[in-house]
Amino acid sequence: MLRFEVNTDDLLHSRFALSPAFELCNALRLLERPTRRQLPSGWADRLLPAFQELRRGTDLDAALALHTPAFGADFVAQPPAGLAQSWADDLAAIRATPLAQARHEIARVLAAQPVTDPRVLEVLQGPEVVARVAEALDLAWHTLLARDWPQLRAICERDVVHRAGLLGRSGWAAALDGLHPQVRWRDGGVEVLRRLSGTHTVGLGGEGLLLIPSVFVWPRVATHQEDPWPRTVIYPARGISALWEAAAPPSGAEDSLADLLGPSRARLLAALESPASTSQLAGSLGLAVGAVGDHLAVLRRAGLLHRARSGRSVLYSRTPLGDALVGAQQPQ
Repeated sequence: MLRFEVNTDDLLHSRFALSPAFELCNALRLLERPTRRQLPSGWADRLLPAFQELRRGTDLDAALALHTPAFGADFVAQPPAGLAQSWADDLAAIRATPLAQARHEIARVLAAQPVTDPRVLEVLQGPEVVARVAEALDLAWHTLLARDWPQLRAICERDVVHRAGLLGRSGWAAALDGLHPQVRWRDGGVEVLRRLSGTHTVGLGGEGLLLIPSVFVWPRVATHQEDPWPRTVIYPARGISALWEAAAPPSGAEDSLADLLGPSRARLLAALESPASTSQLAGSLGLAVGAVGDHLAVLRRAGLLHRARSGRSVLYSRTPLGDALVGAQQPQ
């Protein structure tokens, strides 16, 4: 078991962030072994041909070699600064990696997972390794993930809104509840249940814990406890089932709600299990922002939604009547 000891300063300095680079690295690992874990419906068919073409025509295999089942080179997915993190931010950080640091991390990976492919070794041992790996990852981002990133970001942002609300109302124990079956708050610390002999305790040193919701880490939970990362827990975001449900046919209960409200309004009402903004809903459900705004206005006039401002955002949530309507459609 891994245990993060949390003091008062840590509670004040713990924060959420997003990591496009981490999502890209995990998506690439899934595409490299698509039978290892299930991808969302249709993603493998859509992305695998382009992924294989990238492997043939770029240095992507060198980037893939920088990950073992247990760990990877830190420079290809560096700690994010916050919720506004973009791929451009991550790419700039990768390109700025000192060659000596990259070589040290590459050596550690190769010691655990030797590479025999001469084409890959030529990249990893060459003086331009940082630039070549960065270029390969940038091409992979724009070819494979950029199209879907607004939806993935919206799913992760909604998770943060949900947990921030729990944190404000009920504290850290409530915010961590349901984060992942292996994560829990106990006796003033965050515990991550892992296959470790005994308990490995890590202090946060007043710098807090970094919490990163992720789509592609599912069904696992990942942690960082060594520099250059802050102490970090990366966990599956709530609502990732939307990626699988997008292409799934509706059930009979969902058909009934759609008959009553219309398909788009039914999807929006069902999706508002936790508060979300117009743009977050549009991104996570793949709908136009203007259309979502119009549908939300209708649902609100019907008494099915509340609207409340949170900072710069306006968040929508279901009223008790909306909850009752959605609950009535659930199988008993």
